[in-house]
Amino acid sequence: MTNQAVILIVMAGYMLMIIAIGILFARRSNKNAESYFLGGRTLGPWVSAMSAEASDMSGYLLMGVPGLAYWCGLADVGWTAIGLALGTYLNWLLVSRRLRSYSVAAGNAITVPDFLSNRFHEKKKVILGVSAIFILIFFTVYAASCFVTCGKLFAGLFNMSYHSMMLVGAAFVLLYTMLGGFLAESVSDFIQAMVMVAALLCVLIVGTRHAGGIGAVMENARAIPGYLSLTQLASPVVDASGVQQSAGGAPLFGIPESYGFLKILSTLSWGLGYFGMPQVLLRFMAIRRGEELTRSRRIASVWVVISLTAAVAIGVMGRALLPAEVSLATQSGAENLFAQIAQLLFHPVLAGLETAGILAATISSSDSYLLIASSAVSQNLFAGIIKKDATDKQIMRLSRLVILLITTLGLVIAWDENSVIFQVVSFAWAGFGATFGPIMLFSLFWKRTTRAGAIAGMVGGGVMVFIWKLLIKSMGGLLGIYELLPAFIISLLFIVVVSLLTAKPNKRMLYEFDHYMDDPLPGTLPSGTVLVDEPMEAMESEVRSGK
Repeated sequence: MTNQAVILIVMAGYMLMIIAIGILFARRSNKNAESYFLGGRTLGPWVSAMSAEASDMSGYLLMGVPGLAYWCGLADVGWTAIGLALGTYLNWLLVSRRLRSYSVAAGNAITVPDFLSNRFHEKKKVILGVSAIFILIFFTVYAASCFVTCGKLFAGLFNMSYHSMMLVGAAFVLLYTMLGGFLAESVSDFIQAMVMVAALLCVLIVGTRHAGGIGAVMENARAIPGYLSLTQLASPVVDASGVQQSAGGAPLFGIPESYGFLKILSTLSWGLGYFGMPQVLLRFMAIRRGEELTRSRRIASVWVVISLTAAVAIGVMGRALLPAEVSLATQSGAENLFAQIAQLLFHPVLAGLETAGILAATISSSDSYLLIASSAVSQNLFAGIIKKDATDKQIMRLSRLVILLITTLGLVIAWDENSVIFQVVSFAWAGFGATFGPIMLFSLFWKRTTRAGAIAGMVGGGVMVFIWKLLIKSMGGLLGIYELLPAFIISLLFIVVVSLLTAKPNKRMLYEFDHYMDDPLPGTLPSGTVLVDEPMEAMESEVRSGK
């Protein structure tokens, strides 16, 4: 039996284990919409933390991050990693417990659009619709990045067609997501988070030893101009087709590019994205008890720091171990570094387990993306706006149809085999961060935020991501920054300005804000008396009269 066949069998065994988890939890997940989309708020601190990070750290953790470090050194990927680590910690510290409590107080919301709509007491579900549309757009792009990962992984390992392997990976993810729902996804993501970090550490340790040890790795990196600097970016010498040139078995690098304060600030802004990531925010909402989120924060933060550090270090180590490997000589090809090292240095069984780590990262992200995007359409658009008396069976049937549609669109986006995973992810990340991050923070921390301000901020931030990416960023210079930062700032400004220009929230909304951390049950006061909505017209009359 060939090595490739052994690797394939091991990875197939891993896939079967994940499917078994889906079958195990399918009955509980399919009980009703809340169970399917939020797991009935039953997650423990470990599953909540690890599944949040695994669903966030898609294939770019094991392919994109090492590939970027291998290609141009520490500056770009290093500041990104620092921003992500800070963003993870602050999101768990500032948002998690408040969102858990407020989502229960705000009509027991089971999705992020539900929460925002209920938070502002919408009669006409504009926030619900806007949220659902942006989630559908950006998660389709995110799903595409996962399919690119599947295609590259299997094509590189087994010398097979990128497109056929991408289709196989997408079919597996589609089957699994439809089967199990949020609870199965969260439990399997916990397992996959463990697989991911173990795979990273094993490849780093074994690869460093084969590269001659830490000293040899660092000596090789120091010999490349700007490679280890956080204020310079190494510049591979490439030909017209983007292939790095080499001489005497050594890769060629030119004069390093300056990596100044503006670029550092731009790259650190990756951390802002966490405040708007639906797949992470849902884990805050789904934990069984709010007080357990402190432990979850510690677990998540440690996992992220270890994983990102190991992923960056693998890229640096790879330059010493495989300095001029032909298959890694383009920026897109460099993202195969992790799989190449695993296949080169490990027994086929172990190599199969290591590459299963990449599959774990891909599955843990893509199932989250598909499930949340489908909930945005079926739960928020369909049941929330179009057919308010929709049954759970109708919602879940439509959800599965939407998952199929998103998978198809994602495959179309991912069809270009020269796609760079890191670049695809960065656009979707900016979209979610700018659309949902500012309004999530204002919803939880500023009582004066109005419904009109929320709508303006979400639309302004989401649209600005497209404008900056497609029209402004190419101008370069000060305008060449990562689109998340300007779009996030625009969203903040829109929320503040429009909120101050419109009537302040009604008394019930203000009361909810003041007491949402105290209310253990949706729609009740601490004393247990039911808080009934007042007519909107009466509220507006009181606001105008100054009561």
